[in-house]
Amino acid sequence: MAKRDYYDVLGTKRGASADEIKKAYRSRAKELHPDRNQSNPQAEAQFKEVNEAYEVLKDDQRKAAYDRFGHAAFQNGMGARGGQQNDFASAFSDVFEDLFGDFMGGRGTTGGRPRATRGSDLRYNLRITLEEAFAGIQKTITVPTALNCTACQGTGSEGASEPKTCPTCSGMGKVRAQQGFFTVERTCPTCNGAGQVVTNPCKVCHGAGRVEKDRTLSVNIPQGVETGTRIRLGGEGEAGLRGGPSGDLYIFIEVRDHALFQREGQTLYCRVPVTMATAALGGQIEVPTIDGGRSLVKVPVGAQNGKQMRLRGKGMPALRGPGTGDMVIECAVETPTNLTARQRELLTEFEALAEDNNPEGTSFFSKVRNFWDGMTK
Repeated sequence: MAKRDYYDVLGTKRGASADEIKKAYRSRAKELHPDRNQSNPQAEAQFKEVNEAYEVLKDDQRKAAYDRFGHAAFQNGMGARGGQQNDFASAFSDVFEDLFGDFMGGRGTTGGRPRATRGSDLRYNLRITLEEAFAGIQKTITVPTALNCTACQGTGSEGASEPKTCPTCSGMGKVRAQQGFFTVERTCPTCNGAGQVVTNPCKVCHGAGRVEKDRTLSVNIPQGVETGTRIRLGGEGEAGLRGGPSGDLYIFIEVRDHALFQREGQTLYCRVPVTMATAALGGQIEVPTIDGGRSLVKVPVGAQNGKQMRLRGKGMPALRGPGTGDMVIECAVETPTNLTARQRELLTEFEALAEDNNPEGTSFFSKVRNFWDGMTK
């Protein structure tokens, strides 16, 4: 059976550029890969045919010979490069790199030169008080990080000289080894994937190009932040490698618990003790506010334990946008202790005069009586 024209196999035209040939090959290889066509018995043969065509057309010299002589250029061993199995393995490696290279880090180089690597992001946990979250504050923090070495300008070489191309991987950052049917690609053991080696390491950073150092930053904490708020400082993370950009610094806010106020979003709650007499007769109580001020709150006559009163606009400010929450005052009616003889006498007299002055108690015991009546019936 006569071999098909290599250009027809790849689905491209004669005179196509190297990029067009590579693009056509990858498209056909993905389409015909045996793992994706397990129900098609012809898929493996077609896949090998595509690989064979690409192995010829991707090489300028072999492509020129094919364009002039056709398949005859490679008969009787002319122009052969290691046989069909090696061609298939090499081509399969190209497909594997195309499919999984980004995920596995197989594209760490561009044009034989190592790609600059972005620095790592950093996290800083910052604890502040509720008062600071209310008003907003500027905080000075110290962050341990990696900065570009000023002695070698981040190159890692003494005198800021350029590193040399790695002799093991020729600057690719990876090496290939044939293992039977497959070509296995690994990170270069000499340069650890950098593609370059430092022959004269900088005495300050010892060839790393970066130095560990504490960095002092001033951070603006806006009003209304709460626990879990994240503030991003772009470019304030670790310095990048080989001229890469710096990472970011993320500041995570934790607001400490307060002795007087409990917070739920923009609403503040404050539980205030109220005497039994004030709760019964009504009156005014003085309560603190988060801004350090004081407010008078009216307690209604007959206020029960847990009664809530609301102070508009005395809560927490919104983190984004206008508006301020409220503060809710909750009455904690206290039963007096350590009574004097006169106090006992007065309370005993009051109890004797009490009739339907306790609405909650009256309602409760009415329900109890109905419950007992129902049980006896």
